[in-house]
Amino acid sequence: MTRTRNTYLLIVGLTAALLVFSFLTSAGDLGSFGTTVLSGLFLGALYFLVASGLSIVFGLMDILNFAQGAYFMIGAYVTFALFHSNMFQGIDANLRFPLGVIVATGVGALFGVILERVLLRPLYARPVFQLVLTFGVAIVFGEALKAIWGTEAYSWNPNTSFGIHQSQFEIFGRQFGTYRLVVIAVGALLIVLIGLLLQRTRIGIIIRAGVEDSEMVSALGINVRAVFTMVFTLGCAVAAFGGAIAAPFLGANLGMGNAFLLPGIAVVVLGGLGSYTGTAIGSFLVGLAVAVVAKFSAEFLNQTVWSSMTPMLLLILILLLRPSGLFGKESR
Repeated sequence: MTRTRNTYLLIVGLTAALLVFSFLTSAGDLGSFGTTVLSGLFLGALYFLVASGLSIVFGLMDILNFAQGAYFMIGAYVTFALFHSNMFQGIDANLRFPLGVIVATGVGALFGVILERVLLRPLYARPVFQLVLTFGVAIVFGEALKAIWGTEAYSWNPNTSFGIHQSQFEIFGRQFGTYRLVVIAVGALLIVLIGLLLQRTRIGIIIRAGVEDSEMVSALGINVRAVFTMVFTLGCAVAAFGGAIAAPFLGANLGMGNAFLLPGIAVVVLGGLGSYTGTAIGSFLVGLAVAVVAKFSAEFLNQTVWSSMTPMLLLILILLLRPSGLFGKESR
């Protein structure tokens, strides 16, 4: 109980420090401060969509899926391509975008099933080979996307976009895109839904029992391999979904997979390996830290390299204070 309380005090302390630092460097400009906080929440939601799949898969299967960022990238490319395809221009943009998101999520799920059942399943007893395999799959996906769409970075065309992406709201005298709030809300909703799935449903009980003792679960007549496939597929589908809903802001480019994979791994480790709560909280903590440092370094240091280093620097700080991560189990 004391450790949990201290962990939450650490989280509150770090969050407060980031907010105070952001406010002070904004020179009291609430508009600038609000922009930074909103950007942090937005990034946190996207980091969660990558990291949640990593966390769940690692917690059940002890597989650190280095292809997770590639699934995020696939989601962005598929959604971008479907939305801007001439074939679907006759469909209303407000329907075309969710259609693209659904298709992208389905593609991510399909590739997840193939990766787990065909490539990973024979390697469950060989963890190092799993890491090498998923790393190689990420490279293959990147080369495939390059072959299909080339090396050009694609930006979303705001003139042909859907309604909520074009709408804005004002706070503290600044204009903000309403769609940012949608992404944050979707991230928060998925935190709740996945949490309920793991804690309140029969399949969630099976998943958590499989984490503790897969042989015992198999002895009860439950197909643990099928559960593994479902969990891995869910993780890949969520990552592809994240890339799909991020596409209107980030577009689609070959670097976005690694750009979200590394913070995703940092989130999983600093939150505590296999801890869903740690992943959820860590995602928004890292997102806020990246946004605060990005604003500070751009305005006062005239460089952006510090923001890309922030997830790993925060990871180092957390591990110095909590070697097992925020909610990880202490080794005995």
